Amino acid sequence: MTETLDPEDAKIITLARSVRARNGSTEGAAVRDETGRTYAASGVDLPSLQLTAVQVAVAMAVTSGAKALEATALVTEADGPAEQDLSVMEDLHNGTLLLAGPDGSLKGRHV
Repeated sequence: MTETLDPEDAKIITLARSVRARNGSTEGAAVRDETGRTYAASGVDLPSLQLTAVQVAVAMAVTSGAKALEATALVTEADGPAEQDLSVMEDLHNGTLLLAGPDGSLKGRHV
């Protein structure tokens, strides 16, 4: 998919790629809240707690006072977001999910 991204959308894809690479994770995510603040995270895979990267990034935003999301970036080799990622986004009044490959190329948008 060839598409020119808004600079703010490109920024959250870059943040998601960075956290994924830094942590050696299968996926990285970044969210931008209604005030423009950004939060980046990788998933959690512990015996007693499993969270997707999107769930962790959203939790970080919520605990910092976010009431809504403008956009979410998910960097993964998967073909699409997990159902729980879309659900947690809906909890915060949705926003756009940008799905990107590990190289940062946009694979799709989910609104």
